[in-house]
Amino acid sequence: MTRDLFARHRSVLPDWLSLYYEDPLEITHGEGRHVWDAAGNKYLDFFGGILTTMTAHALPEVTKAISEQAGRINHSSTLYLNRPMVELAERIAQVSGIPDARVFFTTSGTEANDTALLLATTHRRSNTVLAMRNSYHGRSFGAVGITGNRSWSPTSLSPLQTLYVHGGVRTRGPYVHLDDRAFIDACVADLEDLLGHTRPPAALIAEPVQGVGGFTSPPDGLYAAFRDVLHERGILWIADEVQTGWGRTGDHFWGWQAHGRGGPPDIVTFAKGIGNGMSIGGVIARAEIMNCLDAHSISTFGGTQVTMAAGLANLNHLLEHDLQGNARRVGGLLIERLRAVAAQVPHVREVRGRGLMIGVEVTRPGTDRADPEAVSAVLEEARAGGLLIGKGGGHDTSALRVAPPMSLTVAEAEEGAAILERALRSL
Repeated sequence: MTRDLFARHRSVLPDWLSLYYEDPLEITHGEGRHVWDAAGNKYLDFFGGILTTMTAHALPEVTKAISEQAGRINHSSTLYLNRPMVELAERIAQVSGIPDARVFFTTSGTEANDTALLLATTHRRSNTVLAMRNSYHGRSFGAVGITGNRSWSPTSLSPLQTLYVHGGVRTRGPYVHLDDRAFIDACVADLEDLLGHTRPPAALIAEPVQGVGGFTSPPDGLYAAFRDVLHERGILWIADEVQTGWGRTGDHFWGWQAHGRGGPPDIVTFAKGIGNGMSIGGVIARAEIMNCLDAHSISTFGGTQVTMAAGLANLNHLLEHDLQGNARRVGGLLIERLRAVAAQVPHVREVRGRGLMIGVEVTRPGTDRADPEAVSAVLEEARAGGLLIGKGGGHDTSALRVAPPMSLTVAEAEEGAAILERALRSL
C-alpha cells in the first residue's frame, strides 16, 4: 500500500518535494509522543512534524477545541470580527515582551517572515536586509532571497539586496579559534565594517538557534551586541522564532531572550509549534511598525477560527503544565546522555543545543568534513529501531536534528537515546 502511494506521489507532486527514507513512511495516527505508520509500526517521535507537534499528538485539549469550534464555524476571513483570533492575539502580545505589541496571523512561518520583511522594508524605506550565514527563513520568493543556506536556496533572484553576517555558527568559520567574548567582538567588528560599505539596511533577521542549519547558535549575547550597533543606526532586529519560540529551548520562552540585554526585538515571527499541527504563523511588532503600511490588507486564512481555537488551547496547556520547564529538565538529561554516547562514536563531531532542540553533527571520522551519507544511514537505522528524527546542516556540515514534543518524559528520553545510540554505533 505504501509503495503504491509513493508511486502516486511521484506521478503528481514535484520532484523537489523531499521525502525521508529509502522506503518513504506514511504516518497514519499519533498519541502523546508516539506515531504509527500504515503497516501498524509504532515509533517514538523525536521530530514532531518538523518541530510542529509541540505539546503532544492528539492532545485532548486541542482536539476538543478544534471539534467544538468546527461545530460552530471554521472560517470567515479577517473581514469580520473574530473572537478566537482576538483572544489568541491578546495572549501572544502579553507573553511577547514587546511593548505596545500588535499581532498579525498568517498560515506559515514562511508567510510570517515575508510579512516581517514587508513591514521592515516599508518602515525603513530600504530593500537591503542583513541575514545570517547558514540561515533558513522559508520557501517563498522573498524568504529564499534572505536564506543563507545553499541547500535550500533554489534561486539567486530576489526582490531584496541581502548581505550576510558572521556569527550564527559557533564551532566553524573564521572565528572558531576565539573564546566567546572575542568571538562576539569579532562578529560585531565585521558587522560594523559591513555597514560602512552599504546603504542603510532595513533590518537584521536572525534565528536565535538556526533550525534547518543543524541547530547551530552563537554565544549568548551576540544579538544583544548586534542590537547596540543596529539601534544606533535605526536598523530593525527581526527574531525568527518559528522553531525556537514557546519555551522549546528550556532556558527561555523566546530564543531572543538569550540575547535580551538590549531589550526585545522590534519584530518577532512565529509559527510551527503554536498550532500543535494546525497551520498558524504570525508576526508580533510594535504598533508603530505594524501600522506603517499605507494600503489595505487582509488575510483569507490567517487567523481562521478553528486554527485560533487550537492555538489558544495549545498555548494555555503549555503554560499551565510548564512545558518550558520540562524542556529544560528532560532536554538537559537527553543532551548529556547523547554527549556521553558521542564521546565513543568517531563519526560524531559535536552534540549541541539547549532544551529539546538538539543537534548531533556527524562528520567523517578524524576530519571536520560533512558526512551526509552517514546521517542518512543513522536516520534509517533509527527508524528501524522505532525512532523518528530529522536532519539538517549548511555549508560542509551534516547533522541529526532531535526535537521531540515538549511533554517528553524522562523514560521516553532514555528510550530514544538508547535507540539513537545503537544507530550511531552501527556506523
